[in-house]
Amino acid sequence: MTLVAAPARLSTAAATFEADFAVRLHWSADTDAAIEQRVADILADVQKRGDAAVLEYTARFDGLSAPTMAALELTQADFKAAFDAIPQAQRDALQAAAKRVRSYHEAQKKASGESWSYRDEDGTLLGQKVTPLDRVGIYVPGGKAAYPSSLLMNAIPAHVAGVQEIIMVVPTPVRGSVATGGTGEGTSTKGERNELVLAAAYVAGVTRAFTIGGAQAVAALAYGTATVPKVDKITGPGNAYVASAKKRVFGTVGIDMIAGPSEILVLADGTTPPDWVAMDLFSQAEHDELAQSILLCPDAAYLDAVQREIDRLLPTMPRAEIIAKSLTGRGALILTKDMEEACAISNRIAPEHLEVSSTDPHRWEPLLRHAGAIFLGAYTSESLGDYCAGPNHVLPTSGTARFSSPLGVYDFQKRSSLIEVSEAGAQVLGTIAAELAYGEGLQAHAQAAEMRLTTPVKPR
Repeated sequence: MTLVAAPARLSTAAATFEADFAVRLHWSADTDAAIEQRVADILADVQKRGDAAVLEYTARFDGLSAPTMAALELTQADFKAAFDAIPQAQRDALQAAAKRVRSYHEAQKKASGESWSYRDEDGTLLGQKVTPLDRVGIYVPGGKAAYPSSLLMNAIPAHVAGVQEIIMVVPTPVRGSVATGGTGEGTSTKGERNELVLAAAYVAGVTRAFTIGGAQAVAALAYGTATVPKVDKITGPGNAYVASAKKRVFGTVGIDMIAGPSEILVLADGTTPPDWVAMDLFSQAEHDELAQSILLCPDAAYLDAVQREIDRLLPTMPRAEIIAKSLTGRGALILTKDMEEACAISNRIAPEHLEVSSTDPHRWEPLLRHAGAIFLGAYTSESLGDYCAGPNHVLPTSGTARFSSPLGVYDFQKRSSLIEVSEAGAQVLGTIAAELAYGEGLQAHAQAAEMRLTTPVKPR
């Protein structure tokens, strides 16, 4: 059977554009009630029984049977051995990517992650104290997919922020287990480890790691067990069970975000080789059938050229079936009146990845307000950002770029306000505070401020 990738062809000039556009953008974030209930049960069980529950669920879902949690812990020697075992080219690539990611986040910390203070005219000190979280948990997918790049993107900014302990959980399921799409009938004492992930843990400086996954791993990190330490925040991608678990434990711990399907939006002026753009659309479509790839361009002939390249290149893709379903189900090639209109539509979408594929990308960048990451110019493929450009690839999806930001150093820090009121400052601020406090009916507040007016603090 010949695969066909047929993204919708839309035109902003068409009378039905708004309705057709809404259909393309629609994605239901409704949760599966059965998954939600199962996750709730797992979280409660781990909170109650700790290690014993984690061991049972790991055997049931990953097919990985272990007598104790200690048998599921990875060591620094494991990380080093994996790093030494992978090909030299992969070692070099990991280290080069890590260096760039670290450099970017160090600059980010310097720009927005440092403490600051000042004194006003009365000598009162005001400021903000920025401190790192003590301990964070990083979820790294295993089973059907393994992403060493995501490990780098989560662990390195945590290190740059000053986090002292980074606890990684990564499932290493047995082939044929439920986690790998099997029946789960067989078990083993050793799961399938991804050496590149363990090597990335070595490069990124992960403190401790456990070969557990799913909702039970999130629960262990959120509540703590006899073996797995309780963390302050959990970051990293996962399946529907992981996403549901993260949402449920939020408040007990912090989380990064609840991510939807991956997205790419390309704004093209028609000057980039059409096969480049076609492959960029593929780069997100190959993630899964719900991923979204959209091209906006004011040149109809260019849209035709990109479609021809889609047809030509699709048979060469190992994940052609997934790409075809993604482009046909959620993709779109949209003809716009001009590039200004394309930018306006982009702001409505607020995409995760936004490529400005133009000879003059800086002309259009000021018009773009909402995007997780903006890739400027024909040579800046989104895939470079995924691996090694430097900025974080953990980005807001499903339109949440309207109010959310990429994962960064700031996600692994917290801020405390600093206030040191001088004697002179207390005379000014006390009068203001007392007036407002009396207005709110809070006399103790008012009198606490007034006492500083009549009874200055004297050195002892």
